[in-house]
Amino acid sequence: MPARVGGRKSRTKWVFALALVVVLGAAAGVAVVKPGPVDEWLSSAEPSSRPTPAPTTPDPSPTPVLVAASGGGTPLTASSVTKAIDPLVKSAAMGTKVHAAVLDVATGDVLYARNADAMTTPASTTKLLTAAAVLDARGPSHRLTTRVVAGVQPGEVVLIGGGDPTLATTKNKLFPGAARLDLLAAQVKKSLGGAEPTRLLYDTSLFSGPETAKGWDPSDISFGQVSRIQALMVNAGRIRPIHNEFGGDPRSPDPAGAAAKAFAKMLGVPSSAVRKGKAPTKAAGPSSAPATVDVTPGQELGAVQSPPMVQLTDWMLEQSDNTAAEALGRQVAIADGKPGTFDDTTEAIAGRMRDLGLPADEANLYDASGLSRNNGISPTMLTRLLSLAASGEQPALSSIFGGLPVAGWSGTMLKRFVSPKPNQGGQGVVRAKTGTLSGVNTMAGTLTTADGRLLVFAIMASGSANAVTGRAALDAVAAKLVSCGCP
Repeated sequence: MPARVGGRKSRTKWVFALALVVVLGAAAGVAVVKPGPVDEWLSSAEPSSRPTPAPTTPDPSPTPVLVAASGGGTPLTASSVTKAIDPLVKSAAMGTKVHAAVLDVATGDVLYARNADAMTTPASTTKLLTAAAVLDARGPSHRLTTRVVAGVQPGEVVLIGGGDPTLATTKNKLFPGAARLDLLAAQVKKSLGGAEPTRLLYDTSLFSGPETAKGWDPSDISFGQVSRIQALMVNAGRIRPIHNEFGGDPRSPDPAGAAAKAFAKMLGVPSSAVRKGKAPTKAAGPSSAPATVDVTPGQELGAVQSPPMVQLTDWMLEQSDNTAAEALGRQVAIADGKPGTFDDTTEAIAGRMRDLGLPADEANLYDASGLSRNNGISPTMLTRLLSLAASGEQPALSSIFGGLPVAGWSGTMLKRFVSPKPNQGGQGVVRAKTGTLSGVNTMAGTLTTADGRLLVFAIMASGSANAVTGRAALDAVAAKLVSCGCP
């Protein structure tokens, strides 16, 4: 069943302004760190041979992309904002239907609303809900663990998928600092003391149910937009560690099986001896393995851990990785003690939004990535979420801003706000999650006006005949808000 979210209204007292707005940092006397692309945030240093337990407390401080403020600049009025952007919102290039909302974070005042409480296709702005939910459920420091344990049969080892979409075979540039199978294989060999494993099982039971969502296009996997969602995969299901914004990343038809065979090769186990199975518990009884292998069934032979959750969400948001979004969404359900299915995931995300006091009945989810055309989210839902994250009332949520692409500078916004020339005023100032499906263009994020006022916005358009001009039309609205005095 689809999930809906709801809750009570809240007002924010303290807000965060983008660190890119240097004038705010100078006024506050705070040293501001300019954010960088994800591949520079994540350490590329090789992990240690044995993982260390993930810290549970304290959680890391929010990524240094925001600086505290208390409503700087001159407040805008709803009438002046409407006068400034309404003609742009109504432009033919935008599409046949537009939903939009603009909110002043310091006051909580709605400065612009057009179909703002009505749900519409959100595309990848859905990932904002997923990121907020998993950070709320797991915390920014949580890591995902991929383990190997001894099997029941002689020479048998079991690779257990931990739901880490960034797991790699070897060092690569797709997910810098990711956990790696080659390092895991080295741990297993050391634990076996020179004994050769002869059989590999792989356990994917952490996730269950369908591997694709309702509302996905049949071409989404074949075109490389997403992989089948399984608890074990390397490079988010990709055959090669590459990423393209609009697809074209070939995916394995069986990500878990491909990862297992790659691992088996590292252990010297033939692919014919690789099978899907279940990991034993330590209570499975004595092993009948040769005496030279001093292990018992279920005994851990090795483990590798992902980067912290905040860095996983950074990548997922900046590069709009659909497979990563679905895998991280599963963590929300699992944290709530539910199975890792699509339905349980969307219900768990809904529950987190509701518990955070966000609007009732303004989100209807079928997946965690936004690929499903069955999804519906309102602009009010998105702006309220962004406002809450900016308030500092929920510290874990403020981490989402570190992953939002910056206009003209990073991620899916790298080539945005280029033309026409007036749109360039948004470069380096607008930080937002974009979304694109055929005929659908969306954007939700933050910006600071020329007068230093922090706004959150969501613009969601459908029915555009041209994706390029449709996206430029969205950019024009945000750029106009950046330059708007609007007293």
